[in-house]
Amino acid sequence: MALRLRQLQAFREVARLGSMTGAAEQLKVSQPAVSRLLASFGDSVGFALFTRTEGRLVPTQESRYLLAEVERLLDSLNHIEELTQDLTNRKAGHLRIACLSGFAAVHLPQVLARFLADRPNVTAVLEPDRPERILEWIIQDQYSCGITDGFTGHPAVESQTIAIRTVCILPVGHALADRAEIWPEDLAQERLIHTRRDGPFYQELQSRFSERGVAMPSWMEARQFSTACLMVAAGGGVSVVSALDAQAYKAHNLVVKPFRPVLSHQLSILHPTHTPISMLTIDFIETFIESLAPFVQE
Repeated sequence: MALRLRQLQAFREVARLGSMTGAAEQLKVSQPAVSRLLASFGDSVGFALFTRTEGRLVPTQESRYLLAEVERLLDSLNHIEELTQDLTNRKAGHLRIACLSGFAAVHLPQVLARFLADRPNVTAVLEPDRPERILEWIIQDQYSCGITDGFTGHPAVESQTIAIRTVCILPVGHALADRAEIWPEDLAQERLIHTRRDGPFYQELQSRFSERGVAMPSWMEARQFSTACLMVAAGGGVSVVSALDAQAYKAHNLVVKPFRPVLSHQLSILHPTHTPISMLTIDFIETFIESLAPFVQE
């Protein structure tokens, strides 16, 4: 039995309105067209669809039983049409974002909240972890995109790398707080809080000290810039961190100064190569990159 969508729509509207004329107006077709649709539908199902009672078309007992299923089918088709439109307009879908732990608390939640504000049919997961784990998730296609650092490339991963400015942070009242900029030699005798020793940012920072002939002091190792910001705000040493993190914690009694020589934090945005990236994910990545504009190293 070959049923057409317009037959089902005509059947539902006549059952709802009790009139072929009313159904024709609702469907924006002629009354004879509705009559033909009902006739062909009746021939297909093999039983009478309506009886006429006091000038109205009333569904037969069999039609009432069938109508419930037709209603469900047409409602499902309407939902699919709306969902397709939402997907086309990037208003529906699911985002799974893996990120550095610091980003789960700084900057990214605000960006994601704004992104989702006018996308009520989009759901999201934000999962923080270390760079090695983020890369593993992206390779395995478990997440839509990843935000990480120290990425050196992988054949299963596409990436965009953004150079973020770094700054020196000091506690309020520190002896160096009046300097226009901070150089490695200024920090030679300070209690320096830095990132993990096996990470690329630590190695870059150490090279800046070496270039100036200064031994880099090491007082505390912290995996996240956010930890360093909170430690410095509490009066526990000084640090060189991403300008993005420094901005987020500036209200916590931090003095922020340019660090020289220029040093950037290489932030990478990843997504799998073997799965086509969704339009929704592309929109989010573009939104996130735009949000980094004030912090990009020029």
